[in-house]
Amino acid sequence: MAAIEIERMLTLVPQLLEIPHSRIWTTYDREADVLYVNFKKPSHADDSELTDDDIIVRYEAGQIVGVTILNASKRTVQ
Repeated sequence: MAAIEIERMLTLVPQLLEIPHSRIWTTYDREADVLYVNFKKPSHADDSELTDDDIIVRYEAGQIVGVTILNASKRTVQ
């Protein structure tokens, strides 16, 4: 069972390496179906924008410090 989980996680490696941030923290709220991805801890966002595809991009001093992905479980790779 652990080997299967590791294999699934390894499929993420190429995509993670393309993200221009060296540190990434994630939290998934199953009840709300929201995935929080942070690139800075602690982060103190001073601005944000909601995209057309229900992603909230959070900024601190003009730099992206995280994204909030709404309806996360309903998203698929295109």
